[in-house]
Amino acid sequence: MRVLISGASGLVGTELQAQLKQLGHTPVVLVRREVQNENEVFWDPTTLTLDPTVMDSIDAIVNLAGATTGKLPWTKEYKKELIQSRVESTKTIVQAIQKCSNKPKVLVSGSASGIYGDTGDTLLVETAPKGEGFLADLASQWEREALKSPSGVRVVQVRTTMVLSRTKGALGRLLPILRAGVGGKLGNGKQWWAWISLPDEARAIIHLINTPSASGPYNLTAPEPATCKQLVKALGKALGKPTLIPVPAFALKIAFREGAQELLLCSQKMSSARLEATGFVFKHPTLKSACDWVVGKD
Repeated sequence: MRVLISGASGLVGTELQAQLKQLGHTPVVLVRREVQNENEVFWDPTTLTLDPTVMDSIDAIVNLAGATTGKLPWTKEYKKELIQSRVESTKTIVQAIQKCSNKPKVLVSGSASGIYGDTGDTLLVETAPKGEGFLADLASQWEREALKSPSGVRVVQVRTTMVLSRTKGALGRLLPILRAGVGGKLGNGKQWWAWISLPDEARAIIHLINTPSASGPYNLTAPEPATCKQLVKALGKALGKPTLIPVPAFALKIAFREGAQELLLCSQKMSSARLEATGFVFKHPTLKSACDWVVGKD
């Protein structure tokens, strides 16, 4: 397959490219600079610029473009960037699909667990209603834009959660603190943190591309739920470090304001049942297996 990828230089995009190449597929990446080889395509989402003829040779599209929500605190201007970077990117891709002669078979478009809002101990399946808050509104707009794709193009929305990586992503700031033995739970630690390992995130996307019956939203989350306290403790154990120093909720709210509540203290217990029903098998289904991989024991 030739797979067109937006957000290809990000954490998930980089892993996705590597896995596609390993499987013998060709990643074609969207870039905003001068094109350097045949597997790069210029685009500019700020002006909705993307040559529709590019789509004629594309089998699948993975739309991962979007500014990081991890840049805290969110200013009014940055919140605008978070919205525009997702909505305009998706709109640019969808418009190019609408105008091309030979349409790709599938669009796998990014979304996020934030669509559910703060839901406490409720087990979240994909039919759960949209929640409240900035991230819920953001993810909802993102998904609606992807659904404007023309008929005949299968649309899959991947509701991504905390992606466990060895160097970057959600753990990029936390791991050095835990390695120093001075980390701990955030707030009371009882909030559910849905998670998935980076290899499984990319594997799930490729699996959904290759599953003709898959369409609509899918939770990209591991089968074993974990609270913040459990996840931090599991990482500490894998590292052989204590996790006894908590960060109070009030301190997080002072430092990160709205983002603290919606990203760090928000509780989301997500189900992977719909993804597993398609036949997907996780490489890291348990918290221990994922943490062992993160610290290099796998």
